[in-house]
Amino acid sequence: MALLPVQLGAMLGDGASALVQPGPFVHAFVWLIALPLLLAAAVQFWANRSRAGAWASAALGLLPAPATALVLVLVLAAVAPRIGEALPSALAAAPVYVAFAVLAPLLGLAGARLFGLDAPAGRAVAFSAATRNSLVVLPLAFAVPGGAPILPAVIVTQTIVELLSELAYIRLVPRLHPDRRVAAA
Repeated sequence: MALLPVQLGAMLGDGASALVQPGPFVHAFVWLIALPLLLAAAVQFWANRSRAGAWASAALGLLPAPATALVLVLVLAAVAPRIGEALPSALAAAPVYVAFAVLAPLLGLAGARLFGLDAPAGRAVAFSAATRNSLVVLPLAFAVPGGAPILPAVIVTQTIVELLSELAYIRLVPRLHPDRRVAAA
């Protein structure tokens, strides 16, 4: 949150910091980020204390993928009428996201090797290094007056690059960090 004015300044120029008005920004953060995070923590706490909580946690654990798809569809539908305005900005940001998608897992794998992690842990580090949840900041982008359609389009571009990259990682990361114990057996 603290870096959003800096990022907007880098993307949109010096006048961008004036776009972030505290009221809508805080409202979006509280209701769309902080409250769901607190509810998730409460469910995890409940899951550790009871069988019903564990069942509820497992059931809710099935929702992130469909919820992400729904958010992407809704955002695309919301910005589609003005996508022509946002396309140059989204395309300008895409090479940065692709470069990150290539370099981050490689750095994660290098770190895993440096610290002698086994294959499952090394793969987890590679995936964690490369995975961001850009949709978390989407409500904040919608709270920036005049930010639509450019900010949502740039964030959705990041998400699309990340999702496509994850599909590639599923195939490539095990090859780049093989399980030596399986190969030796």
